[in-house]
Amino acid sequence: MTYCLGIKVKKGLVAIADTRITTGTDVTIKKKLSVIQKDGCSMFIMTSGLRSVRDKAIVYFDEVLDKELEEFNKLYKVVNAFGEQVKRVAIEDKAALEKSGFKFNLNTIIGGQMRDDEEHKLFLLYPEGNWVELGEGAPYVIIGNAAQGKAILNRSLNTSSSLKLALKAGFLSFDSTRISAADVDFPIDIALYEAGSFNMVEQHYEKEDLERISAQWDRELKAALKHVPNSWMDIAFNKLGKPRKKRKKA
Repeated sequence: MTYCLGIKVKKGLVAIADTRITTGTDVTIKKKLSVIQKDGCSMFIMTSGLRSVRDKAIVYFDEVLDKELEEFNKLYKVVNAFGEQVKRVAIEDKAALEKSGFKFNLNTIIGGQMRDDEEHKLFLLYPEGNWVELGEGAPYVIIGNAAQGKAILNRSLNTSSSLKLALKAGFLSFDSTRISAADVDFPIDIALYEAGSFNMVEQHYEKEDLERISAQWDRELKAALKHVPNSWMDIAFNKLGKPRKKRKKA
């Protein structure tokens, strides 16, 4: 499984991706976050799904970028171009994969800003090649193992959140997923983009880099739980130990 998170706030973009690849009993570490940084182009791509599909689509897409990057003045055009390569791979490999019992399931997050974009953008691309753009109503998107990490994002993030808060909440979302899912783990890669800067930066973190933060969050969660008042539970607990009244026979 995979954990890839893209966050869009007014101040910019945050991307977080784990690096664990599980195939049967084999576990390997491979990069799932790709950053493209050139003049008038700052963007990242993260994928969840079959590794063979991802690698092939990325190779095809790199060839398109080498020839046509100057034509992509807006990010949605880049998303369309990557979607075309996903559909190309589907034409070539989908039938054979599904015949062998594998699902063609490549989902992609693409974020960034091109030279004619008025602001930074965040897109979710589906395996069919169609996409949605994330707006103010949805400041984040997760692909892969999404269930456990949503709660803290829903409680803490909005479009006015700072980039530091977005990264902090994003990491804790990953950490919650890591604790609950055996197939999501360190190391992680992150990308940060400040609105209008055309400067995408990357950082790699090993477990030992962030285990102190994880341990602190664990302690503070337990302490917060103890501080929640008990009075609302009294009406239920007061019933414990009291014998139930026997029904009178008719």
